[in-house]
Amino acid sequence: MAEANTPRIQVQVCHALPDSSFLRALTVPAGTTIGQAVEQSGLLQEIPGIDLAVNVVGIYGKKKPLDTVLREYDRIEVYRPLQADPKEARRRRASGKPAKA
Repeated sequence: MAEANTPRIQVQVCHALPDSSFLRALTVPAGTTIGQAVEQSGLLQEIPGIDLAVNVVGIYGKKKPLDTVLREYDRIEVYRPLQADPKEARRRRASGKPAKA
C-alpha cells in the first residue's frame, strides 16, 4: 500500500471496441507502471477477452512495454489485435482486387 506522502499522478486507461469504449481516469502513486494501472482500472474485469500478453499497449499512440513507468496525464491505450495485415490490405487496394472471403 502506498504511503500517504507518496506523490500521486493522474492518468487515463482506454480501450475501444467496434460498438463501445472504455475510458477510466485514475489517480495512482508516482512510479506506477502501465501494467499496474491497467489492472487498477478494472478494464480486465469489464472486458475479459483482453490478454496483456497478447494485446499491445501504448501511450498516446506509441507502443510501450507493460513495465513503463507512467508520467502525469499519460493516456494508456490497450489496442485490439489487427484483423488484417495492413501491408496486404494496401496491396489489394492498389491492385484493385477485392478481398478474399
